[in-house]
Amino acid sequence: MPQKSTAFTAASHLKNMAFVLAVLAAPTASWAEKRTFDMTIEDTRIMLVDKQAFHTFAFNGQVPGPLVHVKEGDEVTVNVNNLTTLPHTIHWHGLLQKGSWRMDGVPDTTQAAIKPGDSFTYKFVAEPSGTMWYHCHVNVNEHAAMRGMWGPFIIDPKTPKPIEKKVTKDYIMMLSDWASKWAFKPGYGGVPGDVFDYFTLNGKAFPDSQPLRVNKGDVVRLRLIGAGDLTHSIHIHGHVFLVAFKDGRPLPAPYEADTIMVGPGERYDLILTMDNPGRWMVHDHVDSHTMNGDKPMGGLMTVIEYNEISRDDPFYAWKDKVFEPDFYYEESLKKPYGMHDAAVFKGQAIQ
Repeated sequence: MPQKSTAFTAASHLKNMAFVLAVLAAPTASWAEKRTFDMTIEDTRIMLVDKQAFHTFAFNGQVPGPLVHVKEGDEVTVNVNNLTTLPHTIHWHGLLQKGSWRMDGVPDTTQAAIKPGDSFTYKFVAEPSGTMWYHCHVNVNEHAAMRGMWGPFIIDPKTPKPIEKKVTKDYIMMLSDWASKWAFKPGYGGVPGDVFDYFTLNGKAFPDSQPLRVNKGDVVRLRLIGAGDLTHSIHIHGHVFLVAFKDGRPLPAPYEADTIMVGPGERYDLILTMDNPGRWMVHDHVDSHTMNGDKPMGGLMTVIEYNEISRDDPFYAWKDKVFEPDFYYEESLKKPYGMHDAAVFKGQAIQ
């Protein structure tokens, strides 16, 4: 058989090498994706606890709103339809909106408010990575503070930190406060002198909140989001946690604590190693925030339950608790990237 010339072989190798180098040098376009979501704002009745209901303006009819979970660099489109009787916008709190300032969701500054029956489309790049959230920016003192207009927005990083790779359970906890005086007076409230008398974790007050169920050896990431108007002092019994992220950004020097102050709009990501089996209280150490109206032992409280410990003690308040596994968005965070409604947060439509 005729032999290929040395020149031809060398040229072929050079061509192949150039192709490989081009592939290696090409941007990783496969990482970022285009994602489109549809979101409604609805007049919705929710129950905070027992018989205390509230008229809310709920994203997709739930409080908190649906989880938006995307990757850093994703191109996100959100089509918003306002089905309520008042105007609204959505501010994507923590996102930088580089080159897309008109998408920041501030009425009379970056856009006109979305009127009742109208719609608006937000388009932006998901950056930076971290624990973010979204909320209405019209009459924030009422709509966000006491009408449940907030939800979590989680952006996974292109390059996770070593500590993130160790996490086995991921929870989101949104802290909020409510003034029952305005419970069924939409369009009012959020004024100086309001008395906040109900306090919730993900829209529910103890004992209607849910436990955090863990196994010994789990590494838990607890994402705290200050969604209300007040500052909360969150204390976790029986454990020391690592404060690893602030407002979505990794701290250059993470530090240990057992209590942390979370102000309005702030986010803290805590890393806990579950190494002390038992039942452990998690609560707001601002004592008045553990009330339901004038009744104690309520509000911002939950319990860490180790699965290794029996829950059948007759004195245990939650021994017969019906467990909702997605109450802290743990199940939603395991799903493919997207926007995920959660049945546990759904309210009743108000016609």
